[in-house]
Amino acid sequence: MSTRTQRVCFVLRVRPERLAEYEERHARVWPSMQEALTAAGWRNYSLFSDGRGTVVGYLETDDFDRARAAMAETEVNALWQAEMAPLFEPMEGRADEEMVPLTQIFHLP
Repeated sequence: MSTRTQRVCFVLRVRPERLAEYEERHARVWPSMQEALTAAGWRNYSLFSDGRGTVVGYLETDDFDRARAAMAETEVNALWQAEMAPLFEPMEGRADEEMVPLTQIFHLP
């Protein structure tokens, strides 16, 4: 059975006045959070900022739904999301629940 890597890209909105704090926190992501992401199957994970509040995320995984579900079961993710929540523009749920993948329209391997 072959595993096909999913490339996932998503957009989040950070409050512009809290962007510097958001970036600083990601410069020091907790080791336990990094370990949990790796264990859940998140690879090659990057965040990009336009400097005005738009954050674009990119990751690779074997199964995005399964990787997200695995993270949702961890205590460290619940703690991280609770601490990060005030930095985001208002949304329905937590940021990790709002990650709706963008549709890939082109890829140059």
